[in-house]
Amino acid sequence: MAAKVVCVTGAGGFIASWIVKLLLERGYTVRGTLRDPADPKKTEHLHALEGSAERLQLFKADLLDEGSFDAIVEGCDCVFHTASPFYNNPKDPQVELIDPAVKGTLNVLGSCKKAASVKRVILTSSMAAVVFTEKPLSPDVVVDETSYSIPELCEKAKEWYVLSKTLAEQAAWKFSKDNGIDLVTINPAVVIGPLLQPTLNTSAQIILYLINGSPVYLNYSFGWVNVKDVALAHVLAFETPSASGRYGMVDKVIHFSEVVKIIKDMYPSLPVPEKCVDDELFAPTYQVSRERITSLGVELTPFETSLKETIECLKENGFVSF
Repeated sequence: MAAKVVCVTGAGGFIASWIVKLLLERGYTVRGTLRDPADPKKTEHLHALEGSAERLQLFKADLLDEGSFDAIVEGCDCVFHTASPFYNNPKDPQVELIDPAVKGTLNVLGSCKKAASVKRVILTSSMAAVVFTEKPLSPDVVVDETSYSIPELCEKAKEWYVLSKTLAEQAAWKFSKDNGIDLVTINPAVVIGPLLQPTLNTSAQIILYLINGSPVYLNYSFGWVNVKDVALAHVLAFETPSASGRYGMVDKVIHFSEVVKIIKDMYPSLPVPEKCVDDELFAPTYQVSRERITSLGVELTPFETSLKETIECLKENGFVSF
């Protein structure tokens, strides 16, 4: 039997690299897209993966270039659309975050619509598209996949990344419904764990900030999840015929004050921040339902394990020394 052919957009990225690794291990032929396949920082770690010589093909494609995915997804059984910019403090949120997220998603889906071979599309969304609502969060509140972030609130709070993921997911559901595309979304919180790529991604940067002598920690409570679990969820969402809808992925929601304490217990010598950036009440934690993600067959890695893996990887790759 010929190996199934699948496409992973933004293949050099943090989550995407792990998806590619897993797909190659499972015998798939993978077509990866990159903005710049000539950049060794984006490709060398992919070429180093087992099975890549035989079954990995890399292509140039740009999210904002309509039709640039047409030929690549033609003949694929599934498309994993993970490419979407994620960083803090954009100068022009519309150009840097929102357009690539929304137009990029619609461009990829437009190409999938033309390709009769594509059975399902798995979109990497985010808990950012789930939790930003008017409902107050507290430790006894359980958030699940029926919750959708409200764009107007994101905009008002100037949460541009949250807005980009919210609008992109909304656009994806509408387009898929209108065009008969079988769409599944994976909605992870902040993704940490070991890096395959040589460059620092935004979520690993958050951990590096906490262990690299920063004087203060932010007044935020974030959900956290392991990159290996997120990659597995993407693959199982394709391999499980009954998979549908959205899958939230959070092992634990923790305030930065707690994260700092856990790091201090694990690595007493690391210079973690002693105090919060402001004197406000701490941002509340909350719970996230695991029912759907567990039904897909994913066991979530404990936060402490993910944190340790991240720190060890940062050390191994020379981003921090201790």
